[in-house]
Amino acid sequence: MAKLTTATRKKIPTGEFALPGRRYPIEDEAHARNALARVWQDGTPAEQATVRRKVHKLFPGIGEK
Repeated sequence: MAKLTTATRKKIPTGEFALPGRRYPIEDEAHARNALARVWQDGTPAEQATVRRKVHKLFPGIGEK
């Protein structure tokens, strides 16, 4: 996964973040996998469900058992 600098992060459209406040970028498959991993560590159950739903909408095969 490429390093996400502040300048690069600001260029990502708001719609490519899983949660409001520009949290959990999911602009590519690597970041989507990372978002799932991070939200399971730190997110509330509601945040986990939202991130999972948005990741699966963009990348249907990620995170399936």
